[in-house]
Amino acid sequence: MSYAARVPRTTHAARSPRNRVGVANRPARILKAQSADTKSQSGAKGAANASSPKVDSENALMLYEDMFLGREFEDMCAQMYYRGKMFGFVHLYSGQEAVSTGFIKNLRQDDFICSTYRDHVHALSKGVPAREVMAELFGKTTGLCRGQGGSMHMFSQEYNMLGGFAFIGEGIPVALGSAFQTRYRREVLQDESADQVTMAFFGDGTCNVGQFYECLNMASLYKLPIVFVVENNLWAIGMSHFRATSPSLGDKEPFIYKKGPAFGMPGHRINGMDVLECQKYALDAIERARNGEGPTLIEAETYRFRGHSLADPDELRDPAEKAKFAARDPIPAFKKYILDNKIASEEKLKEIEKKITDTVEDSVEFADESPLPARSQLLENVFADPKGFGIGMDGHYVCESPGFTEGMSRV
Repeated sequence: MSYAARVPRTTHAARSPRNRVGVANRPARILKAQSADTKSQSGAKGAANASSPKVDSENALMLYEDMFLGREFEDMCAQMYYRGKMFGFVHLYSGQEAVSTGFIKNLRQDDFICSTYRDHVHALSKGVPAREVMAELFGKTTGLCRGQGGSMHMFSQEYNMLGGFAFIGEGIPVALGSAFQTRYRREVLQDESADQVTMAFFGDGTCNVGQFYECLNMASLYKLPIVFVVENNLWAIGMSHFRATSPSLGDKEPFIYKKGPAFGMPGHRINGMDVLECQKYALDAIERARNGEGPTLIEAETYRFRGHSLADPDELRDPAEKAKFAARDPIPAFKKYILDNKIASEEKLKEIEKKITDTVEDSVEFADESPLPARSQLLENVFADPKGFGIGMDGHYVCESPGFTEGMSRV
């Protein structure tokens, strides 16, 4: 019997999404990109509205598969968390898949991303195999970080994912450093292969901390190849965006995208529930960064369908607000767009959904059967020396000192 069959699903609007596991990302193809109003209101319709670009079948199915994987994976995470397979805080991405898919799937594998504590789906969109992400959540040695990172600290050197970060704003300077090294390698070291783009993801609450402003300033000053993506889901844990952020002069509500021009970079406010609109602005910002034209600030208005974390009963948000955004769920909306425009058949979409369901089931079985880390792994990657016991005052490894294994030093 499958894991999904054993435990009732906990979806909110549609069943889950994502892309081919372990397949290198390839830039999606757009046949016709129509301009969209950068000041589009948050009340706009869900995925694939009239301002969205026209897409071919290959691109549309890739986007749908990736979004479906993200939702399916996160729904399974909820089940596994409540069954005691995961520990600590687990923050799910359900509802925001259009942003991850629309932006990350247009990057190359050698491009970089920096995430937040809501990082599982970012890792999947970047191409990290679902098995490795799930095993990391289970705390197993086969996980992305050998079980030492957990939910909030996904990192992959292979896929250039520079980490999930538990503290807000923590990843933006890391992303800035990534973009700086790319420009330094190209212009100072004359490395013509250095044309990578870095994307930094963070939420609306982060836009009120100092790192955000410092990094916008430096990115613009040095024209760094970076795209700042604000996933504005309107809530910073339990604090409403409208109570935490002051409006610009002359505005009645806060607009984060307006902070971009203040630092000399374009700022766009887009519908983060529309994967095609996200893709359109992603392609423009990536091209601008790769061509040496500098950074872009994107404010993608979206919504999370669950509480801040799986430990949050989600009692602070107005049920009417949650219902309004649930009706704009990007996955069923994009599915309807595909069918209405005869881009693909219902049978083809069901085939994709079945493949993703099997992929997520397989990731859980793999994680469940994988071994726990050995006790000796506890101090690895903590101290400078490879054995993990530190360097003594004499400059030698402590583990090499006479009598090291005696008394309190025994491990």
